[in-house]
Amino acid sequence: MTPTTEPPAGNGRRNNKIRLVVLVIIAVLVALGARYYFVAFQPYESTDDAFIDGRAIQISPRIAGHVTQLLVADNQRVKKDDLLLQIDRRDYEVRLDAARANLAAAQSRQTQAQSLLTVAEAQAAQDHAAVAAAAAEAKRTQTDLERYRAIESRAISQQQLDAAVAAAQAAGATLEVVQKKAAMSDAQIGLAKTQIAITVTGVEQAAVGVRQAELELSYTTITAPVDGLITRRVVEVGQYLQAGQGLLAIVAEHEWVTANFKETQLERMKPGQPVSIKVDTLPHRQFKGHVDSIQAGTGAQFSLLPPENAAGNYVKVVQRVPVKILFNETNVPAFPLGASVVPSVKVE
Repeated sequence: MTPTTEPPAGNGRRNNKIRLVVLVIIAVLVALGARYYFVAFQPYESTDDAFIDGRAIQISPRIAGHVTQLLVADNQRVKKDDLLLQIDRRDYEVRLDAARANLAAAQSRQTQAQSLLTVAEAQAAQDHAAVAAAAAEAKRTQTDLERYRAIESRAISQQQLDAAVAAAQAAGATLEVVQKKAAMSDAQIGLAKTQIAITVTGVEQAAVGVRQAELELSYTTITAPVDGLITRRVVEVGQYLQAGQGLLAIVAEHEWVTANFKETQLERMKPGQPVSIKVDTLPHRQFKGHVDSIQAGTGAQFSLLPPENAAGNYVKVVQRVPVKILFNETNVPAFPLGASVVPSVKVE
């Protein structure tokens, strides 16, 4: 029997080292190839720190009152201007009637003031005519008196001269009286005009009161400001509401994605780039979108308590920057706000 020859132990160890080196080289080449592939052929930036975002519009009454009708339920879809609820109108209808009565009274006072002005102007015209007549009479009697005085004393008796003097004095006194009366009539015109201005202001104030009462009455009807879904409803029929009290919210139909990318992922990201969107609520469907905008600040900077980096024990942390992503499709389902999303942005 031929004896079996075993290879030297040193050759086996040498072969193991060679195989190990080869495996390391292959792993490095694979890693470099994968990096080159993802950078050159798959230029995507992705994050799982993303969610569905939108606008939840808080609905609050502008007046106080009892709820008489409630026409919506939780999670109901509504259209713009749909009636949501009705507040008791009766108190506000009474206020509107009172405001309209005040306006009518103010308009009556204005009409009365206008009539008084007309009367005052007529009286003033009559008084000024009397002034003109009295002035003419005073001028005539004064002329007669001067003519009598120019005649020789032998041609006129003292009685005639005294009568002419008395007539001139009486005409002058009458002229003074009617002039004062005319001045009083002019003052009455000014007073009437002032009264008209006051009544005009009163009419305007009463008209404002009517408009205010009409607005308050219209506030008893609360309608949907936008299309959307009812959420967080806390109002019930018969409940007494205060002005500004939160009743419910409407989530508008237009939604978007807020993705919090690391600051190291933003080097080549810019608005308009295409985005592939996966939503956890529909894991087997992929949506298309695009980058709308990048927030001008990190999420931490706009938080309720921003970090104070001036502290002595500072530790650098990679910051997240919110990026707004819009859906390209118009028939996107109404996702719940806050639903998890995984967007992948194709950066170039």
